[in-house]
Amino acid sequence: MALHLFDTATRSVREFHPVRSGTASIYVCGATVQGLPHIGHVRGVVNYDVLRRWLVHSGLDVLLVRNVTDIDDKILTKAAEAGRPWWEWGATHERAFEAAYEQLGCLPPSINPRATGHITQMVELMERLIDSGHGYVADGDVYFSVKSFDDYGQLSGRVLEDVQQGETPTRGKRDPRDFTMWKSAKPGEPSWPTPWGRGRPGWHLECSAMATAYLGAEFDIHGGGIDLAFPHHENERAQSNAAGDAFARFWLHNAWVTMSGEKMSKSLGNTVSIPAMLERYRAPELRYYLVQPHYRSVIEYSDGAVSEAAQGYRRIETFLRRAAGSGEVTIGSLPAEFVKALDDDLATPQAFAVVHNTVRDGNAALDAGDTSKALEFAAAVRAMTDVLGLDPLSARWSAAGGSDTPTKEALSRLVEGLLAERQQARAEKDFARADAARDRLQQAGIVVEDTPNGPQWTVKSD
Repeated sequence: MALHLFDTATRSVREFHPVRSGTASIYVCGATVQGLPHIGHVRGVVNYDVLRRWLVHSGLDVLLVRNVTDIDDKILTKAAEAGRPWWEWGATHERAFEAAYEQLGCLPPSINPRATGHITQMVELMERLIDSGHGYVADGDVYFSVKSFDDYGQLSGRVLEDVQQGETPTRGKRDPRDFTMWKSAKPGEPSWPTPWGRGRPGWHLECSAMATAYLGAEFDIHGGGIDLAFPHHENERAQSNAAGDAFARFWLHNAWVTMSGEKMSKSLGNTVSIPAMLERYRAPELRYYLVQPHYRSVIEYSDGAVSEAAQGYRRIETFLRRAAGSGEVTIGSLPAEFVKALDDDLATPQAFAVVHNTVRDGNAALDAGDTSKALEFAAAVRAMTDVLGLDPLSARWSAAGGSDTPTKEALSRLVEGLLAERQQARAEKDFARADAARDRLQQAGIVVEDTPNGPQWTVKSD
């Protein structure tokens, strides 16, 4: 089975074939650098990192463009409130986003273009749209005429009569459903010269210009959060297609991270920042939490869910370290069931089921003294977790490679050892030894809950 992906535009799972043989081209909407990154921000980047790794494993070169929106109303407002230059505010938070991506094991993009570096391409795109009758100028602003594009609404499923762009009303718009491509200069705001006067770009224009600048008029995949399907991606698609560019063949959208049923967002005040999360969990544990659910399913954030994900990662880690004590653990071949899962629209829940079944079989082989079989299972686990960016024995995540929280790693090994001792004592009906292991866990402030998936543990809060 070849890779199949769900395309938002056609509402169907379609077989993936790259535009250019041997190369996959991906554009991912990156951060608007107005503040610190939270787990809702980074989920999509981690998901598309898995897609990229899978495409590479499938034998393709991957060109991945992930933009930075470094000029925006929110950036200007927050920088002014803080009494700092807008460009310095944006650059500071851009570094925070890049640090978060790196900490979570995301491969760097092929290029990370900033909106302010591509004004020339944006002007050229607007000129093409104005010349073809899809764009118009009013009072120094440039608008896209939605009614001029017959296919408007096809990506998001919106009916033209119900379209609302969410923009501040302006006198120059011919139709309230039109969207702004270029904003005329306001006193004290940054601006750039155009044939229609100084101003700054609209959000939608930026991505159309940057995507085609690096990937060409037609490319394979455009990715982003489901909240971007309208109006951002709908408007990107409209202006790009109207200008004559085929643009993206597939539109992929990852779901939200929610808290109490609400999308995680700064405006709602319900965010959990990456730096705060990494104070409590190791980076691969957080990556596991974000990767294990299907990319199109909503993640409802809770401390318990992250703790459970951390336990899942630790079970893999404990097995591989245990196997490594019996011999060299190389990266082996991928099980067919794992390949089938990822080829089916990146079905990571099914892929992780294969990982954990293999871990279970590997532990059983170690318990039986079958070292050769255990190392074979361990090699398969390493191969699968390598594709997912989670190989515990990789230089990125192993102790030799430098853990971001060595103390937590040591605690994890200690607790897993005591849990293993307790389980073995129970199996041997040595209840005194099992109770002794339990007491040591309690003394260390560890809370253990027995679940169908095995014992889950957390550190008792004060």
